Amino acid sequence: MLGFPANNFANQEPGSNSDIKTFCRKKMKAEFDLFAKISVAGDDQTPLYQYLTKHADTSIAGKVEWNFQKYLVDRTGKIIAKFGPRTLPTDAKVTSLVEKALAKK
Repeated sequence: MLGFPANNFANQEPGSNSDIKTFCRKKMKAEFDLFAKISVAGDDQTPLYQYLTKHADTSIAGKVEWNFQKYLVDRTGKIIAKFGPRTLPTDAKVTSLVEKALAKK
């Protein structure tokens, strides 16, 4: 799991990368890799999120709803699924697809 903090939603991530990492580790118990803050929406949207939001698969394409939106990508870089911000990474919908993707060689 990779985390890309963004400050595009109600100024929720105004802090430095270090501040965000500390918050995610202590408050959210996040143990996954966190990258530098990026833009996931708007005129300065990063290329990764330009690709994700304009993806050919309509179940994946579309604007980023809010912080903590999730995308599942397989070993080859294919995007398998998108999950909304309220879906926890531990949700059975997520974990079953992760396990299925990991089982593929």
